[in-house]
Amino acid sequence: REMIDGGLRATLCCVDTQQLDACFAGRDFDPPLLDALSVGIDPCGEHGEFHTCVHAGPMFDRPIRVERGETVLRDARFAYTDFQPL
Repeated sequence: REMIDGGLRATLCCVDTQQLDACFAGRDFDPPLLDALSVGIDPCGEHGEFHTCVHAGPMFDRPIRVERGETVLRDARFAYTDFQPL
């Protein structure tokens, strides 16, 4: 929550469906997402639950504009959401 409050903007781009439901792929990393995580899911994805596409934050000179693409299941385990720069 501190990272979000500090200006970080990210979206989940990969979800390990053995740890987290595939419906989380493509969701914004924001307070509602954090509230929806089950007990045992690390809110930063430190145990491989998910990976993010970071597109804005204090470490950037300016936000990266991205367009969300489709979400697909690969290797019968990982839900990936594609992003393209605008």
